Amino acid sequence: MNRPYLSADLRRAETVATVIELAATHDPAVMTTGQIASAMGVSQGALFRHFPDKMAIWTAVLEWTCAELNHRFDNLSADLSPLARLEAMLATHVDFVIEQPGVPRILFGELQRAGDTPTKAIARQLMAGYRARVARELQSAREAGAIADTTDVEAATVLFLAMVQGMVMQGLAVDDFTAMPVLARRLFGLFQQSLGASPCA
Repeated sequence: MNRPYLSADLRRAETVATVIELAATHDPAVMTTGQIASAMGVSQGALFRHFPDKMAIWTAVLEWTCAELNHRFDNLSADLSPLARLEAMLATHVDFVIEQPGVPRILFGELQRAGDTPTKAIARQLMAGYRARVARELQSAREAGAIADTTDVEAATVLFLAMVQGMVMQGLAVDDFTAMPVLARRLFGLFQQSLGASPCA
């Protein structure tokens, strides 16, 4: 039976979703276009009508990841205090990883590539944007007196990102991300304490 017709944009979106789904149970570094095409029920030729090569597929996956995570962060309530927004960002990221476990496998794999690649550039862009968001909220919290006025915002930003990356790495090590929500709440409590956060912050 022939597959229903999909527009080029929908077919590319389907490819991205398929790659992320496969990456949850397969090593992205050795994933082939044949595996992707087979999972989609199309030929490799059909796949390459929408992507010139494998790198273009991986680039689309990283672009979707960057856009989706930023979209979720942008949709957080504007009424949240800086520290509440940071906690919500952490919870949002954790939810995203649980929903899309293939994404961290792909992201860490691309960051380990030697040299500069389009995918590594997107990964760096994602991390830079994330870092800027966190630093902005920490600066606002310091100005509002919600954390100690001696807080090193740059170092605190690195600490926040390290919490996220550490949880993800632990999840990858045991192939299970389900413990992350509870651990994230505990870690954020320690994070606030380390910044001298006021009880009502």
